[in-house]
Amino acid sequence: MNQKVFYTTTPQSASKLLPMWQVLLCGAAILVLSMGIRHGFGLWLQPITQARGWGRQDFAFALAIQNLAWGGFGIFVGMLADRFGAARLMAGGAVVYALGLLGMAWATSPLMFVLSTGVMMGLAQAGTTFAIVFGVIGRNVPVEKRSWAMGVAAAAGSFGQFMMVPAEGLLIANLGWDQALVVLAGVLLLILPAAWFMREPALAAGSAAHREQTIMQALSEAFSYPPFLLLMAGYFVCGFQVVFIGVHMPSYLKDHGLSPQVASYALALIGLFNIMGTYAAGSLGQRFLKTQILAFIYFMRAVAIALFLYFPLSDTSVYLFAMAMGLLWLSTVPPTSATVAQIFGVAHLSMLGGFIFFSHQLGSFLGVWLGGYMYDHFGSYDLVWYLAIALGVFSAAVNLMVREAPISRKMAHA
Repeated sequence: MNQKVFYTTTPQSASKLLPMWQVLLCGAAILVLSMGIRHGFGLWLQPITQARGWGRQDFAFALAIQNLAWGGFGIFVGMLADRFGAARLMAGGAVVYALGLLGMAWATSPLMFVLSTGVMMGLAQAGTTFAIVFGVIGRNVPVEKRSWAMGVAAAAGSFGQFMMVPAEGLLIANLGWDQALVVLAGVLLLILPAAWFMREPALAAGSAAHREQTIMQALSEAFSYPPFLLLMAGYFVCGFQVVFIGVHMPSYLKDHGLSPQVASYALALIGLFNIMGTYAAGSLGQRFLKTQILAFIYFMRAVAIALFLYFPLSDTSVYLFAMAMGLLWLSTVPPTSATVAQIFGVAHLSMLGGFIFFSHQLGSFLGVWLGGYMYDHFGSYDLVWYLAIALGVFSAAVNLMVREAPISRKMAHA
């Protein structure tokens, strides 16, 4: 007979789970490197465009393609990770990431720059960042600790930004922008041993685990369920805001007479305060409605940007803005991923998280490209800043409409 039941897909059997400390330690190491390095890409905007004689739009377009490729490839990488495990995909992603960094250093035409910095690194980040790491966490960490564990992993990515961005600035200053990228390509390969220890026993043999839904059933369910679409809309805004700021703020500050060191310190402060913000968001997600946490984050982003534009620009105002945005930067990640897991379960978490993240990357594409386009054509970023404020208010309202209770499914029983 047909029986209506509520459930979330359980992780692998307890005997086949990875130890939580191992998942968090290795996942954190991967995110420190993969997210830490990419957060500093804005530091290369002026050196590369000046050395190659390109416009800012050329650089911005490559990073826009990177974000779009990251999101697009992430869907398919997530499908494979849910079915066969994430370790091999992480290792492959690390190798492609290193090759992409070398291509970024040696590309002499905008097309080659787009293929290496955009397509290759977008593919690499799909296999080494949040969606794939959170899939392993979801499958191996008990539900009562899942949001907290995702907060810990996200905080590690933030620590990577705090640690790596100043290091990247020093490498550029001491070695030159191109040799700095070569060094980072070597450092990035440290992901390989961490990926080895993320092999999941239940999936390591390459056999797919039993699922209550097929991929198409899971997709049909998610895209016909309004809260999933609302989460996608909200996450679009997250991508628009953080990537526009991360890529274009260094040049925005230099245009207004502030030193490059101010931009480096600002990005590092974002990373430092993001450690606290992401950990707090993950921990609070165990006690409060995650959608209300998300609404608060997006609204406060709008307030922070508005205040930044209202007050005169100075070193102090930049640092205060960086601290405020840092608390709100990636703090959207743990509650968003935990909400998807709570609604739909974890059997297809990497794939569904990949679709949510693709929306984020569409926003990233628009934010980074629009910033470069508006500057090259109008000599100002002002309209993009104002749009970021309006979108923050929109996303706050959207997330308040999300119902995060587990979905009700009808299952047939013999």
